[in-house]
Amino acid sequence: MKTALVVMAAGMGSRFKGGIKQLEGVGPNGEIITDYSVYDALEAGFDEVVFIIRHDIEEAFHAAVGQRLVKAGVSVRYAYQELSDLPDGVDAAKLLAGRVKPWGTGHAVLSCKGILDRPFTVINADDYYGKEAFRRMHQYLTDGIAKRAYCMASFQLKNTLSDHGSVTRGICKTDATGHLVEVVETKNILKAPNGVDAMVDGALVPGDTLVSMNMWGLDLEFLDVLERGFLTFLQGQQEGGTEEYLLPTIIGGLVASQSATVKVLPTGDKWFGVTYREDKQGVVDSIQALINQGVYPAKLF
Repeated sequence: MKTALVVMAAGMGSRFKGGIKQLEGVGPNGEIITDYSVYDALEAGFDEVVFIIRHDIEEAFHAAVGQRLVKAGVSVRYAYQELSDLPDGVDAAKLLAGRVKPWGTGHAVLSCKGILDRPFTVINADDYYGKEAFRRMHQYLTDGIAKRAYCMASFQLKNTLSDHGSVTRGICKTDATGHLVEVVETKNILKAPNGVDAMVDGALVPGDTLVSMNMWGLDLEFLDVLERGFLTFLQGQQEGGTEEYLLPTIIGGLVASQSATVKVLPTGDKWFGVTYREDKQGVVDSIQALINQGVYPAKLF
């Protein structure tokens, strides 16, 4: 079965203090984090990559990423997430008045409707997930994903923290069969003084707590779910609102209403990413260490 990797790269990167963080080179030949995700996905068996970007970074993104991947024989397509891309039946003028913040990850994936034609895995552009996550995700999708029987790669919270500030993670609860019961988007998670656990609002959270890093395995019908849900979401918004239409909230709602199941696929890989500019050197060092260990070639594409 053919599968696609969908990379959400339209984020504004406000905590990165300027620049396009998705295009920051971290490899020895200027490779960006996304290059390593694409490499791992192709190695796992994915056969197409869809990048979700904004029109204002299109030229830079094509030059830094797309053209090089195409020359390497990778099948690449693009979807565009724009604030003004709203469905009929809503007061667009009211909703867009003063709005700067994107509509969220659910809106980003919805922009792929009409482009995707196969089951897909969606990831963030600025997160490194590791090889195991892509292998497990691809296996689940190719085994034949049933209608509304999704999957999610989970990571141990201790492997997803930044040394330079707080992060947002989807804290998960699972049942005895390894299916998702609840995912709570949790902000302001900090590394605890012991260096293993985490702190949320002064409370200690165990480091082995499972969290979502927005790596979901989904089917095409999910795009219809997103479309219907986005209209309902917008109808509840007020002028000047900043609320976002987020994948964890959407999928968590489906699970809570027993409208979908999500198989949680635990992975042991260590996450790293560029949430803050200070994170970059740590990512560069981590990539070089993986190259030294033979996990990646010095030149990917």
